[in-house]
Amino acid sequence: MHVAHLTLHDFRSYTDIDVALEPGATAFIGRNGQGKTNLVEAIDYLSRLSSHRVASDAPLVRAGADQAIVRASVVKEGRSALIEVELNPGRANRARINRSPVPRPREIIGLVRTVVFAPDDLTLVKGDPSDRRKLLDDLLMLRAPRFAGVRSDYDRILKQRNSLLKTAGVARGSSRDAAMATLEIWDDNLARVGAELLGARLRLVDDLRPYLGKAYEAVARGATRDDADLDYKASIEVASTDELERALLDAIAARRKDELDRGISLVGPHRDELLLTLGSPDLRLPVKGYASHGESWSFALALRLASYDLLRADGDDPILVLDDVFAELDTERRAQLAELVAGAEQVLVTAAVAADVPASLQGVRYQVADGRVTRDG
Repeated sequence: MHVAHLTLHDFRSYTDIDVALEPGATAFIGRNGQGKTNLVEAIDYLSRLSSHRVASDAPLVRAGADQAIVRASVVKEGRSALIEVELNPGRANRARINRSPVPRPREIIGLVRTVVFAPDDLTLVKGDPSDRRKLLDDLLMLRAPRFAGVRSDYDRILKQRNSLLKTAGVARGSSRDAAMATLEIWDDNLARVGAELLGARLRLVDDLRPYLGKAYEAVARGATRDDADLDYKASIEVASTDELERALLDAIAARRKDELDRGISLVGPHRDELLLTLGSPDLRLPVKGYASHGESWSFALALRLASYDLLRADGDDPILVLDDVFAELDTERRAQLAELVAGAEQVLVTAAVAADVPASLQGVRYQVADGRVTRDG
């Protein structure tokens, strides 16, 4: 899979721009603030309908514009498709495939698959549990796009249930009885959809684990594939994936008083954690809090490489985006990472200085400055 052409209209710093791309490595070179990351961010947005830099769509629309458009010609197995998304802050976004509207924008998720390496990847190791849950859910949606709908349903149910918990916690008499009866319905909904999401995450972690060990061995000095591991810590006791819904309902019932007192849902996939550990099988320590800066960077890179290898094993070469990542690495790690990804069908690199890009990833080079993208040569 590769992007053959990218068109942006009022996206970030660009009023209108068209960039032709090729398979292999492409490097966008330019000083910070010139717009090189905006280009790869747009391609990644088509993949997941979210940015790796900001949490909402509003910053993606050029200041003063009402909407932004991202359009890409994507080639997969010799066949080309035109994928487009229209960003409308405050209103519903729209999407098209080959100029034809689709009922919901999320139907384009997974048509473009990207794996992004970025300086902020250190938050995968040192950040909040939500950062690691997002890593899993993004990967899950790329492997099985229907989970975009599952996650959306879960978020909607959780929001509604939290609102109801706040109401029931302060209500009295018949109002409280009515709220509690309605709450039971939302308990069932949260357990049903939550069990589907939880089961998918558990299977994903099992699938990802062997790729993580292999990737960490490749990027960390002197490491073996047994040194790095990950495990999923659910908010419930998981005995069997066939009984997740029942287990969630039992846990919800057990925490009822606490939930009413606090007005929030205390059980479900939104409370789970992805545990990252380093060390021998006999003594594993959490990466967060124990690992050195270099070990943390190696683990973050290994998580991205493992994601890439897993998607590739599914039979589809994702587009690799290396966004200003080489500036964060020493010479040896630069060479290691470049060697590991050089064989990808398409690698998009951004860098402030051309010398930061390893020779094996030079490929086609564009200079990005003052809102213009100019191909060298």
